[in-house]
Amino acid sequence: MTTPSPLRLSGQVALVTGASSGIGEATARALDAEGAAVVLVARRQQRLEALAESIRREGGQAAVVVADLADLAQARDAVMQAIGLFGRLDILVNNAGVMLLGPVADADPGDWQRMMELNVLALMHCTQAAVQAMGGQGRGHIVNISSVSGRGAGPTSAGYSASKWAVGGFSEGLRQEVRLLGIRVTVIEPGVVATELTEHITHSATKESYEGRIAQMTPLEPEDIAAAVVYATTQPPRVNVNEILIRPLDQG
Repeated sequence: MTTPSPLRLSGQVALVTGASSGIGEATARALDAEGAAVVLVARRQQRLEALAESIRREGGQAAVVVADLADLAQARDAVMQAIGLFGRLDILVNNAGVMLLGPVADADPGDWQRMMELNVLALMHCTQAAVQAMGGQGRGHIVNISSVSGRGAGPTSAGYSASKWAVGGFSEGLRQEVRLLGIRVTVIEPGVVATELTEHITHSATKESYEGRIAQMTPLEPEDIAAAVVYATTQPPRVNVNEILIRPLDQG
């Protein structure tokens, strides 16, 4: 009889932000499938509870923390709650974010503010709280979900790209700081993924144009990005996967 392979993340605790849908939900399920206990963080409690119950029915461990991460005190508190629930934190997946595309001249400055608060500052505050805990453990992994827009920019993406370039810069500086503490840092940069991101675009002409472009390609699925998170977090401790860039085959 073949002995089942041990789960690669057994005994570890992972916190996933933006876990109520899309990449966050898929990532939580994928980490659970590898044996990690998962802490699900987002604003939509009903969705989080349904996901947690689904994970528990399959024999996994899941806890729910309801938080608006744009409130930076709530962002830090979400990490502290995760540590309080399971006694440690091994993996932080900073996935929560918004993509509010639109031309600079017509942009709502409130959209820029919202992107910087959630895409950048919430990520930074969650990361700081996590690193403070992981340093004492001598191990940990920060996974920041960025975007291809963190590598390049184009019309209507200036504000969004600014937030994602910030994620890239923060992540590289962090990587160099924490490597000797046994903490790994990975940036994952997806292209077009079939998620709810487009629903949040407030500039109607841009929203229509972007959705039309997506309709002409086969986008990535959230599970594709979740698989990249699992790949990075299950490498031997000597390996730090710094960046993973993933595009749909037919994305230009």
